[in-house]
Amino acid sequence: MDDFETLTAALREFRDARDWRQFHSLRNLITSLNLEAAELLELTQWKSDAEVEALPGEPLAAEALRDECADILLYLLLIADTAGIDLAAAARAKLVKNAAKYPVDKARGSRAKYSELG
Repeated sequence: MDDFETLTAALREFRDARDWRQFHSLRNLITSLNLEAAELLELTQWKSDAEVEALPGEPLAAEALRDECADILLYLLLIADTAGIDLAAAARAKLVKNAAKYPVDKARGSRAKYSELG
């Protein structure tokens, strides 16, 4: 069993013990993922780039960063589980697609979108 499968099984067990599946429609999960992503973004609000880069070195900020990243991952796992997506396989396939859209010889060192690489 890979890490995603193990985490998803533990997450299902946690959810089901609390009878929360009834609240976990695909739409609600996607909404919740975005709310958690906003909480992650909030950690950077009104901070300079240097302050944001320093977050992992500050114990309380690092804990908040870990917690928000974990919340996002957990919701993503529930979304993938609900939608029948093998998340690891989807990520590998997306890397292949991105490699075709952003060939090294055109994309290296560039922030241009693939449609602008020419």
